[in-house]
Amino acid sequence: MSVNVVPIVVYSGMMGVTIFALLDATFKPRQRQTTFLIGLLVLLLIHILGELYIYTGAYQYMPALAGVQLPIRVLLGPALYFYACATMSANGTQSKRAYLTALLGPLLVTFSMVPFAFGLSSEEKLALADPLTRDPENFKLALAACTISMLVFIVFTGIYLFAALKLHRRHRAQLMDRFATIERRSLDWFRVVLILWGCIWLMYAIEYITAFMNWRWIGSGVVLPILEASVLVAFTYLALNQTVLNESDKVPSKTSNNRVAALSIEKMELIADKLNKVMAEKKLFMEEELSLNRLSVALSVSENHISETLSQYLKTNFFHFVNGFRIEEAKKLLQSTDRLVSTIAFEVGFNSKSTFNTAFKKSSGLTPTAFRKQLQMAKAEKG
Repeated sequence: MSVNVVPIVVYSGMMGVTIFALLDATFKPRQRQTTFLIGLLVLLLIHILGELYIYTGAYQYMPALAGVQLPIRVLLGPALYFYACATMSANGTQSKRAYLTALLGPLLVTFSMVPFAFGLSSEEKLALADPLTRDPENFKLALAACTISMLVFIVFTGIYLFAALKLHRRHRAQLMDRFATIERRSLDWFRVVLILWGCIWLMYAIEYITAFMNWRWIGSGVVLPILEASVLVAFTYLALNQTVLNESDKVPSKTSNNRVAALSIEKMELIADKLNKVMAEKKLFMEEELSLNRLSVALSVSENHISETLSQYLKTNFFHFVNGFRIEEAKKLLQSTDRLVSTIAFEVGFNSKSTFNTAFKKSSGLTPTAFRKQLQMAKAEKG
């Protein structure tokens, strides 16, 4: 039997990373998101051990265990979603119905594997590994079980990853309604991890079926394990270092997507004038941690009225409203001073140069450096 060393080394490394992450999470203060993170890491560890069981050839000694991890693997999508709920939702506690629904996928996979698991002997299962010794009828049985398992995995994982992405979008939107700086709370890294993991698991499921039929490409058993290992390392590092959010920073249990204007146009126009005036005169936008609550106190106007004025009258949110003033102030400083771009970024209220560059380019179409050079060239042409 030939052994593919690369995936064995990669998955062994992933097993080590997951075990260390589990130990780290276990010794952290017990928070809801930590509990769900531990559960997710346990499922990932079972998935990794299942891959090692196949790649190392250990299945030859206990073929009855081959595929045992497949029903467990279907729980990875729900586990990621539950972790997202515990991290970003104020109502992170799941109902019994939610857990039972998550178990539907593993049950479907288990039922599809019953004929293969109990209908074939150990010798017949081992014979399937070699095209020269496999029985055509037994192979059809195994292929059907494999195909159904992977289709269930794809559908279930896709549904739960989509739900997690939708929750993250809601989480980020409600932060932008209340804070001028959201980077520490927004968990943007989680969205990237979800997309990467979704793509990798989709390709993995396809490769699993094609490999079963001896259709292989040059990167089979090598490329995907390396990509999966990279995402796992990034996820464990970021998840373990993610600050636990305050309940007030999380998505409320009940939200309304359709806001109905309760204030009159005249009232909103008056509040809008106050907003622009306090920003221009007191320059509150230069406060890095400026929040809707802080602005409400400064104006003596309720948060709800400010939020309604921003969304219904000014057609924006708190985040973009404040950063608009920051960008305009930065333009003035870029034109009138020779300060470093990073210095200007922090001075006008941004907490990182990268965030400032992104917001500036989105607003003006140029990076801050390019904007300054354009001003200098225009000034030289006039002079």
